[in-house]
Amino acid sequence: MKNIHKGCGYSLVGAIAFLSQSSCADISRKDKDGGERCNIVYIMTDDHTAQMMSCYESRHIHTPNLDRIAADGVRFTSSFVANSLSGPSRACMLTGKHSHANGFTDNTTCVFDSSQQTMPKLLKAAGYETAMIGKWHLESLPTGFTFWEILPGQGDYYNPRFITMANDTIERQGYLTNLITDASIDWLENKRDKEKPFCLFIHHKAAHRNWLPELKYLSEYEDKQFDLPENFYDNYQGRIAAASAEMRILDDMDIMYDAKMLSEEDTSRLKETYLKFIGRMADEERVRYDAFYEPLIREFYEKKLEGKELAEWKYQRYMRDYAKVVKSLDDNVGRVLDYLEEEGLLDHTLVVYTSDQGFYMGEHGWFDKRFMYEESMSTPLVMRLPKGFDKRGDIPLLVQNIDYAPTFLELAGVSIPDDIQGLSLLPLLKGETPEDWRRSLYYHYYEYPAEHQVKRHYGIRTERYKLIHFYHDIDAWELYDLETDSSEMKNLYGNAGYEDITRQLKDELRELQIQYGDTIFEQ
Repeated sequence: MKNIHKGCGYSLVGAIAFLSQSSCADISRKDKDGGERCNIVYIMTDDHTAQMMSCYESRHIHTPNLDRIAADGVRFTSSFVANSLSGPSRACMLTGKHSHANGFTDNTTCVFDSSQQTMPKLLKAAGYETAMIGKWHLESLPTGFTFWEILPGQGDYYNPRFITMANDTIERQGYLTNLITDASIDWLENKRDKEKPFCLFIHHKAAHRNWLPELKYLSEYEDKQFDLPENFYDNYQGRIAAASAEMRILDDMDIMYDAKMLSEEDTSRLKETYLKFIGRMADEERVRYDAFYEPLIREFYEKKLEGKELAEWKYQRYMRDYAKVVKSLDDNVGRVLDYLEEEGLLDHTLVVYTSDQGFYMGEHGWFDKRFMYEESMSTPLVMRLPKGFDKRGDIPLLVQNIDYAPTFLELAGVSIPDDIQGLSLLPLLKGETPEDWRRSLYYHYYEYPAEHQVKRHYGIRTERYKLIHFYHDIDAWELYDLETDSSEMKNLYGNAGYEDITRQLKDELRELQIQYGDTIFEQ
């Protein structure tokens, strides 16, 4: 049997450790105030949106293992990111700082400065075993980890390559989501110092484009018709930045790369990339894959769909493939939970599940993310709490991915550096509602011109309103009342009767920019 500990505590500077009554923790697992330090398992996926997680929305798919986390802990219902893009979101999480402060603003021009202060470095210095397994996507190599094994770039779903701590690139046979979980459980079982607390980062590629499913789930959801979002045929009236973006399922979703309708005679912008992806399969795997898709391909080209019929056909293929990838993901979350439970670790571990951002599942006629609109700025966040934390159910307060770093540090009994910009969520996990909790969030997206052509923008979101400024080669403002227009279809900026709230939001936006040190307003 593994060491079993009966609770875990955290310390505040100058305060008595929470749960310091833990009696069976060995000294190496105790914080400076004598409380036992919790383990942390942080599971982050890529582009997994709350609409496709049944504890948030059940009309599309069922995710029983993800729902287990929420059922045994808390679900955040106002969880957001600071910059809806993979690399920047990861940098925000690691540093507890907005993109301009950590230096990684976009995926196209940035390399993460790995010499800077990060939460894993602080945990490691405090005696934690730290491991990063899976998608890194920050260009530099990881630092601050006792163990890491990462994907090169975006990684591959089939028979993927990994970069090891020896800076070797190795290839593993199998489906990526399974392999990342295999490596994570192997680290827990065989590669860590079990006399120390640990923080394990399990970073999946799923459910990133182009949604290549595990072969055993090829036929899953094929008989399901997914409901179209009400604003699938959005005309983008009053929203010029939305109108110019290249994220439409009808026009911008590649028929071969995304929908997998491979044709020898025809071509598409991303055909060759798709061929490389599926070319990674072994011969017998490719036979099985082709046997599934060939009848679909034949039927598709015979029908010669156009217009609305083509848009809705592509939407169904997109939803089915995405759901298949999430099904494997949910399986593997269950494997991690089962392992922790079987080894007596679950009650002494904070288990966090989130995504690097949200995603459009046909809302506004789109796929992808980037915009400050709700579907992409929001992200699922559920936590299974360690023994001693009694909070259960929903937490509606505004939280952001810069909050994870101070949360983990406080849980571990590590002082939170003054330059960290996020807030610790520990008071919320204890059932408290701090009177001085934030009332607004700051957002800034930078990557333009680039893939999908989403204009640069920044903005503020309160509980009810959202104000966005698009800039660089455009000067456009948008204002939304989320209480009356949760789908953000009607831009109220400049409308009579909204002068006061617009002025208030602009003043508060400027205050947030000054607070966080974003000097964009000076340019």
